[in-house]
Amino acid sequence: MDINLLRGIITALSLLAFIGIVMWAYSSRNKAGFEEAANLPFVDDEPADRVKGGANG
Repeated sequence: MDINLLRGIITALSLLAFIGIVMWAYSSRNKAGFEEAANLPFVDDEPADRVKGGANG
């Protein structure tokens, strides 16, 4: 087995792994989890009026 055959095998395996990840990421059964994760930065832990040093604090 020479180095070029090994490189070809590694390239083919990498391509298959990439295609698998893309198919997993775009599958419809993962959509709800990804949408929930995408909205996490916008979720407040406390209402604005209870934050220390706020407008009413």
